Amino acid sequence: MKLWQKNTSSKKEVERFTIGRDPEFDILLAPFDVLGSLAHAEMLESIGLLTAEELKTLQKGLQEIWQEIEAGTFRIDEGVEDVHSQVEFLLTHRYGDVGKKLHSGRSRNDQVLVDLKLYYRHRIREILERTEGLFNCLMTLADKHRDDLMPGYTHTQLAMPSSFGLWFSGLAESLVEDIQLWNAAFSLVNQNPLGSAAGYGSSFPLNRTLTTQLLGFADLHYNVINAQNSRGKTEKFIAFAVAAIAGTLNKLSSDIIQFMNPHFGFVGFPDELTTGSSIMPHKKNPDVFELLRAKTNQLQSSPQAVMMQLTNMTTGYHRDLQLLKETVFPDLETLVDCLDMAVFMLEHIRVKKDLLKDPFYAYLFSVEEVNKLVLEGMPFRDAYRKVGLDIEAGKFDPATEVNHTHEGSIGNLCLDQIRAKMQGALRSFNFEEIDRSQSALLK
Repeated sequence: MKLWQKNTSSKKEVERFTIGRDPEFDILLAPFDVLGSLAHAEMLESIGLLTAEELKTLQKGLQEIWQEIEAGTFRIDEGVEDVHSQVEFLLTHRYGDVGKKLHSGRSRNDQVLVDLKLYYRHRIREILERTEGLFNCLMTLADKHRDDLMPGYTHTQLAMPSSFGLWFSGLAESLVEDIQLWNAAFSLVNQNPLGSAAGYGSSFPLNRTLTTQLLGFADLHYNVINAQNSRGKTEKFIAFAVAAIAGTLNKLSSDIIQFMNPHFGFVGFPDELTTGSSIMPHKKNPDVFELLRAKTNQLQSSPQAVMMQLTNMTTGYHRDLQLLKETVFPDLETLVDCLDMAVFMLEHIRVKKDLLKDPFYAYLFSVEEVNKLVLEGMPFRDAYRKVGLDIEAGKFDPATEVNHTHEGSIGNLCLDQIRAKMQGALRSFNFEEIDRSQSALLK
């Protein structure tokens, strides 16, 4: 039995095709469906569509379902279309007709949409926590290895001296910028669509400001059409934010794969964190980072997949939107897994010391020699030509000390400033208000 079903039911072929993979994703929405329903019930009582006693009954029933979800005993029964139906059926079965009143002033469209917003809000918080963990790991390594020089490359060719401190902290600051993109996604997620119904409002005198406050949203989608049109747009913003962190992880993975190559030999890992070959006894393969590279490339393709799915859709709800879950939900899970694995591996990284003492890297110091001559009074173009001619003649014998002092350089990593930038980015997410609102609903 479906909530919308009257006397005619769908053919089983249609039912199978239209439900698709929804049950496996819907179970993830269960706690958020309860939260949205608690706020909606409180609002219905405030406008006279529920009595105080009916509200207490619904609150009791919804909190029971919440506890079942927390205990892992909640299930979507065979033949029940979705999690929203399961919650309503349980309430009606246990408490009678009051369960049927809960849907007043609400469409499954805005019910699903508020569930998704609450779910995304929860997952974004989890991703931010994991990203902060990776950031802290990178910053610790940057501080530890601030004086360990390494080659820097342009065009994959030897360029200038770098340092492990510079490399680690460069990746860390990139994560700060990624979080700033998550802020844009979160701002869209953290708006209340409840009360937009099927996208055209309701003749009930709904108090949408109240449900916004009860659910801890920062604002609401005022225009009911725009509330519905935010589905898809929200997922697009999230996909771009996922791709941003994936891009930083991809750069990290690609670098480490190259740096582990014996021809480079810049970093290493304990044997138990690498894999071997079935026929080559000497092999220590960077399989973890190769898979991180592959997974993050998959994640970087997701914005295109989401945008193509949204192409040609007119204003209003379309069933096409259901399939977005098949892209976005697994992507969020994969990103968390990648962040966790990156931290685990970096906690065991081994950095090779004194790399640049090898004469092989002498040409890295050509710019240092040019700059030294300029500081002594020689015009830059003359200094550049002199050093170039010395290199061609085989007479180049540079000093290997590096003295960079400007902000963000090898000798002035600005780690405190980068940490402050990250803390500022994280403070823009108001999770404390969300926690207070959820606690109040479940009191």
